[in-house]
Amino acid sequence: MNLFFLFIGLALLVFGAEIVVRGSVSLGKKLNVSLFAIGIVIVAGGTSLPELASAINAVLNNHTDLAVGAVIGSNIANLILIMAATSFFAPIDKINQNQINQAWMNIALALMLILMSFFLIPFNLYFGLLAVLVLIIIMFFQVKKGVVDVTDVSEKSDYSTLVSIIFIILGIFLLVYGSDLFVNSAIEIANILEIPEAIIGISLVAFGTSLPELAVGILSAIKRKVDFALGNVLGSNIYNVLGVLGISSFFSDFKIPSTLGNQDLYFMLFVTIMILGFMFFIKRLGKIYGLIGLIMYFSYIFYIYN
Repeated sequence: MNLFFLFIGLALLVFGAEIVVRGSVSLGKKLNVSLFAIGIVIVAGGTSLPELASAINAVLNNHTDLAVGAVIGSNIANLILIMAATSFFAPIDKINQNQINQAWMNIALALMLILMSFFLIPFNLYFGLLAVLVLIIIMFFQVKKGVVDVTDVSEKSDYSTLVSIIFIILGIFLLVYGSDLFVNSAIEIANILEIPEAIIGISLVAFGTSLPELAVGILSAIKRKVDFALGNVLGSNIYNVLGVLGISSFFSDFKIPSTLGNQDLYFMLFVTIMILGFMFFIKRLGKIYGLIGLIMYFSYIFYIYN
């Protein structure tokens, strides 16, 4: 039953995020905000709203291990589940320098988290302010260079001002309620199975919040529209660390649990270096990467539960 409520909460999070994005885009157009500016906000935050809402909820309820685990697990899933599944169906062979630069940013952030874990440096208000500032600067240049796709912004429907506001309010309500249901269900599952919350976060919660991106990735591959898939995933990982953990640290101080610092952060660094190696030397992500990535992901999940 808890698993059922977990996925109900996830569905509410995904639907809430979608209508918040739709309402925000429509209202932005009504207020004559540039599509470029709207694109930065939507691309930076829209796809990660479920992760952000659940992370803030977990931090507010003093379950910070769950929040940190979910971010690290989501980054791992993005690299060797979503990208592997996508490239297995359709090879990504248009690797550019901007994507390689994004991979280097991911490596730098992984090293930062490892150092924070090793020296027991906390996530706090100062970290949050710095992280969000860096994220805004990165996203500005990423969207400006065309690394991430913002064409969907102009294609979204226009609504009246009243409907746009209703969408935003309703979406926020669903995000709050859905995150509460999602997080509480995850905590109950951790308690029943007597598994640390960080492990539930890095596996079950991370996999759940990655399901929408996985579906989009496979659908894009089937339609042979994977040009922006790699950049969007690498950009999402940057947002997860700087945005989700950064904003969550506004609400409480917390540290990386030793469970994650001893192995999972190093695994995240390893898979980031691996994808950079494929991008830099082989210059494509195809069926070989897809097969290796999928085997690694499910082996990793099996390992942490045993």
